[in-house]
Amino acid sequence: MASSRDIQAMKLCRFYQGGHCPQQSCYYLHPDAQVGRTPRSLSGAKTAWDLLSEEKSRSRIVTSCDELNTIFGGGICLKEVTEICGAPGVGKTQLGIQLAINVQIPTDFGGLNGQAVYIDTEGSFMVERAMQMAEGCIARLHDVAAGNCKTLGPHLNIDWFLSHIFYFRVCDSTEQIATVNNLESFLEEHKGVKIIVIDSVTFHFRHGFDDMALRTRLLGGMGQKLMRCAEMYDVAIVQMNQVTTRFAGGSARLVPALGETWSHACTNRVILYWSNGQRHAFMYKSPSLRSASAPFDITSEGLCSVGTNKRLKYKQ
Repeated sequence: MASSRDIQAMKLCRFYQGGHCPQQSCYYLHPDAQVGRTPRSLSGAKTAWDLLSEEKSRSRIVTSCDELNTIFGGGICLKEVTEICGAPGVGKTQLGIQLAINVQIPTDFGGLNGQAVYIDTEGSFMVERAMQMAEGCIARLHDVAAGNCKTLGPHLNIDWFLSHIFYFRVCDSTEQIATVNNLESFLEEHKGVKIIVIDSVTFHFRHGFDDMALRTRLLGGMGQKLMRCAEMYDVAIVQMNQVTTRFAGGSARLVPALGETWSHACTNRVILYWSNGQRHAFMYKSPSLRSASAPFDITSEGLCSVGTNKRLKYKQ
C-alpha cells in the first residue's frame, strides 16, 4: 500500500495521462509508477557538487578594466542575467558596447570568439563608438601578441568586429516583447552568440501603462524568458536599467527602476555611479559575489582601469 509520502509525490507529478483526472479533480497512481521510486517526471536532478562544478567552469567576458573584472568574479558570466543600473551618462551604454566587442576576442587571447546581440530600445547605440572600441581592442590584442610571441590573424579588423554584432532596434513595448520571445529561435540559428545586451530593458515600460498589473505580468514573462535563454543557450544576458527617485523618511535617493519585483529577474545587479567626478561600479546584489566597488574610466578606446590609459577621456 502506498504511503502518504508516495501519494504526495504522485500529486506533485500531476500526470495528465493516467495520473490526473480533470473531471473529478482527483489524483491516482500512474500504472507505471512504483512505490518507493522517484517518478519519471522528476528525473534530471543535479547535486550541489554538479552545480558548483558548473559554476566554476563557466566562461566569462572581460570588461577591459581589471577592477571591474574583479568585482564581476573575472568578467560577465555566461548563463547568468546581469543588470547594470545607473543615471544617464554614467556609462551603461558604453559598457554594453564594450562587452559586444570583447566577446569576440579570440580564444587564444583569453576570449570567447563569440558573437553579440544588441537590442536597442533607446536609440543610443552608436556605430562610430563601436568602431572606436573595436580599434582599441585590436590595438590591445596586438600588444598582447607582441609580448607573447603570438600572431594576430589578418581577419581581425574593424569590419570583422562589426559584422559579429546583430543589432535590433525596437520602438515600443510590443516590439520589445516580440523580440525577446523570438530570441530562442534566433539563437538556434546563430550558435556563436555568447552575449545579449538590452539597452535598456526599462525604457518602454516606465510610461504608457495604465494597468500596472498588466505591466508586471509582461515584465515577469519577459524576465523568465531571458533567464531561460541564458541557461539553455549558454549566453550572458546584460540588461541596462534606469534609475528613479524614491522618497522615504523625508529624504530622497536613486534606486533601480521597475520596482522590487523586477529585482528578482536578474542574477547580478550592478549600480554605476559618480563619486568625486570618478565613475564607479558597485556590486549591489549577487548570490555568489561579495559586495564591492571599483572605479573605472571611459576613454576614446573604451573602458579601462583608472590611470592606465593616457588617451583623452571620452565625453558623452
